[in-house]
Amino acid sequence: MTFWIKFWGVRGSIACPSPSHMKFGGNTSCIEVRAGDQYLVLDAGTGIRELSDSFEASESNSATLLLTHTHWDHINGFPFFRSLYRKEYAFRVMAGHLPEGGVRRTLAGQMAHPVFPVPLDELHAEIAFDDFRAGDSFSLDDRVHVRTTPLNHPNGATGYRIEHEGRSVCYVTDTEHVPGTRDQNILQLIDGADLVIYDSTYTDEEFVEHIGWGHSTWQEGVRLCQEASVKRLAIFHHDPQHDDAFMASVERDAGDLWDGAFVARERIRIDLQETLPEAPDHGRCAEDPGEP
Repeated sequence: MTFWIKFWGVRGSIACPSPSHMKFGGNTSCIEVRAGDQYLVLDAGTGIRELSDSFEASESNSATLLLTHTHWDHINGFPFFRSLYRKEYAFRVMAGHLPEGGVRRTLAGQMAHPVFPVPLDELHAEIAFDDFRAGDSFSLDDRVHVRTTPLNHPNGATGYRIEHEGRSVCYVTDTEHVPGTRDQNILQLIDGADLVIYDSTYTDEEFVEHIGWGHSTWQEGVRLCQEASVKRLAIFHHDPQHDDAFMASVERDAGDLWDGAFVARERIRIDLQETLPEAPDHGRCAEDPGEP
C-alpha cells in the first residue's frame, strides 16, 4: 500500500524567504499526497513551485488539486506549477466554498492582466475545474475516498479527510474556533484519524487579539485531536511573525502537552501506511534521503 504525504509549504498569510525561517520553512500552504494510484495536491501556495520536480519525477501524468479556499496564500503558487504548462499532463482542480464555476473564475482572475502576464487559457495541460459543496463526499477511485466539511473562515473554507486502505489524513486549515467549545464539524471529520494537519497560526495567548481573523491555535488542535482519538497532530499554517526560534519553542511546549503533536516542516514526508511513532523526532518523520 502506498499512502504518504509531504509538506512543501507550511506558512500562512505570506511567504517568508528569510534566514530566520529556514528550519521550518517559509513557503505558504502546499502538501503532496500519494494514495495508491492517486496523486493529490492540497492547496497551491508558494510551496507548489518546488513540488513541480517531485510531480514530474513520479510516474503520474495526472493529479487532483484540492483547495481549502482561494485566499492568496493558498493559490498564488498556482501559476508557477510548471506542469500546468505541459500538454502531457491532466489536472482536476476542486474547491468547496464557491458557487458553480467559481474556482475557475477565481484562478483566471489571479492570472489576468495586469497582475500576471500569462492568462489561464494559455496553460497547455488538460485542466478540469470542479466546484462542490463543503460537506460533500466523493471518491477518486474505488480505494481513495474524500470527506469534506465547511470551516469557519472569512469567505469560507473546506476541510478534507482522505481515506485509503484503512488509513486517513485530515487537512483542516484556515478555521477559527470558539473558545470553550469544540467545532463539531471538525470533530466528526477527524474522528480516529491517523494524522490531522491543523491550522495552528496562533498560540492561545495570541488568539485573543486575533478573533475574527479566521485562524486557530496549536493548543486547540491538541484539544480537538485528543477528544477525537487522533493519533498524530501536525501543527501547521505558521504565522509569518513566528521565526525558527519561536516555532522551536512551540514544538517543545506542544510535546510537553501531548506527545502526539509535532510542528510541520517543509520537505518532511510522513508514511501513513506505517505505524506512526508516538513522538517524532524533528525529522522524526524523516525527510526523503538525499534531499536538502
